[in-house]
Amino acid sequence: MGSALPKLGMEPVRRGQLIDAAIETLRRHGWQDTTVVRIAREAGLSPGIIHHYFAGKDDLLAAAMRRILVEFRTEVTRRLGRADSPRDRLQAIIDGCFDPSQFRPEICAAWLAFWAQAPFAPALDRLRRIYLARMRSGLLADLRRLLPPERTEAAALSLGGLIDGLFLRAASGDASVTPQIARALATDTLDRYLADAPRQRELC
Repeated sequence: MGSALPKLGMEPVRRGQLIDAAIETLRRHGWQDTTVVRIAREAGLSPGIIHHYFAGKDDLLAAAMRRILVEFRTEVTRRLGRADSPRDRLQAIIDGCFDPSQFRPEICAAWLAFWAQAPFAPALDRLRRIYLARMRSGLLADLRRLLPPERTEAAALSLGGLIDGLFLRAASGDASVTPQIARALATDTLDRYLADAPRQRELC
């Protein structure tokens, strides 16, 4: 077990260790049974270290989700940089969401805890609202170039809801929801909306 006293300059390392440990503990035990003691044990550190860097479980989950959202945005942005058309940009968002680096058991478990706790924790709720707004605006930006105005909101809501739902389905233990299957389902939903607007689809 590590020392309860943090060393000078160790804060980024310790915070990273604790975030990693919290995500792994969530995967193994779920939110209800994720405790400070279990997180500390997973990290190989003293439980007192957690209270030095984080106010509690909600604060640690918020830190974990901030990192997950940054990594998610980085992955999507990297793919968007290679996209040449509105259709390709929408596909880049889907592919970024379900890249194996993002769509893995411990990340899905963190998303499940995040969605469950967000209504009760202001910091988590703020992250939830930021995520939803960014996802909506990212989808709408290119859907508006491919679909008539009356269809864009429904398409963005359908795609966003499907993406979130597939993460939660995977987090519940459904092994059939692989990154490949999730990507295919989201792509099929996108194509069904685009098929309703053949003239707009010629732009892609």
